[in-house]
Amino acid sequence: YDEMRYMLAAQMGAPNSPQWFNTGLHWAYGIDGPGQGHYYVDFKSGELVKSTSAYEHPQPHACFIQSVQDDLVNDGGIMDLWTREARLFKYGSGTGSNFSSLRAENEKLAGGGKSSGLMSFLKIGDRAAGAIKSGGTTRRAAKMVICDMDHPDIEDFINWKVVEEQKVASLVAGSKVHRERLEAILAAIRSWDGAEADAFDPKTNPGLKAAIRAAKKAHLPEAYVKRVLQQAEQGETEIDFRTYNTDWDSDAYLTVSGQNSNNSVRVTDAFLRAVRDDADWTLTRRTDGKVARTVKARDLWEQVGRAAWACADPGVQFHDTINAWHTCPEDGPIRASNPCSEYMFLDDTACNLASMNLLTFLREGRFDAKAYVHATRLWTLTLEVSVTMAQFPSPRIAELSYRFRTLGLGYANIGGLLMNLGHGYDSPEGRALCGALTAVMTGASYATSAEMAGELGAFPGYEKNAGAMLRVIRNHRRAAQGLLTGYEDLAVPPVALDHANCPDSALLNLAHSVWEE
Repeated sequence: YDEMRYMLAAQMGAPNSPQWFNTGLHWAYGIDGPGQGHYYVDFKSGELVKSTSAYEHPQPHACFIQSVQDDLVNDGGIMDLWTREARLFKYGSGTGSNFSSLRAENEKLAGGGKSSGLMSFLKIGDRAAGAIKSGGTTRRAAKMVICDMDHPDIEDFINWKVVEEQKVASLVAGSKVHRERLEAILAAIRSWDGAEADAFDPKTNPGLKAAIRAAKKAHLPEAYVKRVLQQAEQGETEIDFRTYNTDWDSDAYLTVSGQNSNNSVRVTDAFLRAVRDDADWTLTRRTDGKVARTVKARDLWEQVGRAAWACADPGVQFHDTINAWHTCPEDGPIRASNPCSEYMFLDDTACNLASMNLLTFLREGRFDAKAYVHATRLWTLTLEVSVTMAQFPSPRIAELSYRFRTLGLGYANIGGLLMNLGHGYDSPEGRALCGALTAVMTGASYATSAEMAGELGAFPGYEKNAGAMLRVIRNHRRAAQGLLTGYEDLAVPPVALDHANCPDSALLNLAHSVWEE
């Protein structure tokens, strides 16, 4: 307890923001409120319980992955997802979902008619997320939207933000041109030195005629030109026309959609092979699995590249590589991630994060690996306790998060550490040191998890997935050993730890030994 307090006070480590927002409000200050539709699993009985209090069981998890079914109003469907997302955003958490189950535009509906398509519902969720301040504070909600590359609406999804940012550019440039042209019309009227009645007539006022002609050439709507002439006749001398700018939090961006989520496409090895071979790629209907249309894989891939270059979205998630490192595949594939993509696991699960500040472990010019391992063990225990005390936005997320008990321990300030040690951020030495630090942290955390399992029993989902989980851990060990071959069931081998360039031999040895343990 004292060590954890010291690490927090010395900024050696920190939990994710929902811990700061929510944990301890009830315990320390008696702050409470009515239940908000959350659930938790009673750790003594193992039974699912609906929360009657907002903070007695806090929501300390930052990262959620939620499923969504192709259903409009029932539990697990589209509108239910927006409600669950709102519960998460309210308490400072972020969420991601794969929306590929939703039928495409013009696919048939069960009750007759045709679907409005994937994008129409994504825009609703985008607007809802933008209306909620995360944790009730200042930043917007954190949200990830994912679509598989075989969805019939994939091209609209890829280019969503590109088109919306073009709208912003049009709003900004168009508003300024409008104001300039309208002010020029007023100026031509004000500068007229003839009879007052003739000032408003382009037939008698050549300056006004030129200004109106320039306005029409700039594609100003005729109604606006007529309006400013009428206002001038009524004695108005100022133009009331708002202009916009490209600030990300400006009215221009608030006007368009797609600004409240990270977007990613889910790419399979089969798609990448089709790109390599310049082959056709089929987009399949969600309702019956039949081919909606066929496109060239390279054309889709080119659209992804152009869109990412233009507006930094969509990101790319490599589905088969991700699932090759899946520790619990017997319970389903990994289909999505949290908003920042560091958490990839089963749908309807949550992950609690914490970060250690690497620079605080630098002592007299050397990295204190012993303290780093000890801190890793303490934070692993803390995150495990957080799973036990937490509440969740739906019964299924509460059950699965309790069953699999995922945690996310990481580090911050690698750049500061490398600078203090005199290594370039992207140097071979810097990358090797980063790899060693990651190997030590991950290995020590898994070892701590194994110790807890020895005392408390393994997490409930372990037995079913033991073979796959141990295979993944063996592959981690091989990577920590710097091996280039011998990996099990991996189509794409990882970037192994670079022993030759690691500047800290003690840390390197520890990275090796912790995985042997």
